[in-house]
Amino acid sequence: MLRKLGSYPRQNGLAVALRELGRIERTLFILDWLQSVELRRRVHAGLNKGEARNALARAVFFNRLGEIRDRSFEQQRYRASGLNLVTAAIVLWNTVYLERAAHALRGNGHAVDDSLLQYLSPLGWEHINLTGDYLWRSSAKIGAGKFRPLRPLQPA
Repeated sequence: MLRKLGSYPRQNGLAVALRELGRIERTLFILDWLQSVELRRRVHAGLNKGEARNALARAVFFNRLGEIRDRSFEQQRYRASGLNLVTAAIVLWNTVYLERAAHALRGNGHAVDDSLLQYLSPLGWEHINLTGDYLWRSSAKIGAGKFRPLRPLQPA
């Protein structure tokens, strides 16, 4: 709408008013930003999450050097959807196993501070082999509602 209003040869009064309103809003946000350490911390944390998600997507997609080379838009959409699906599967896997690891630590008598769990991120992938060969053995199926075993706890 602003683009349409801004394209008129003569300045439209509504366009000028909306532009000024946007400037006021931006100025108020900048003042809040400068005053509030908590706001800067929250925004920074949100940016870090976005960057971590993009880093995971780049790691999953690196064999094509981060490029979608398909010619048709439909194929490009399929490839992007596949990337989102694999990324979401990794995040789900990590979330489930982070929760299981916390429960296992508690079960072994270790104190796990619940307030620290909010700082864990399911966006890591160092434990996932993104480039190797995968062997899918039908004998190694895990039943419904069952999980792969966690690694044994290493003594500190």
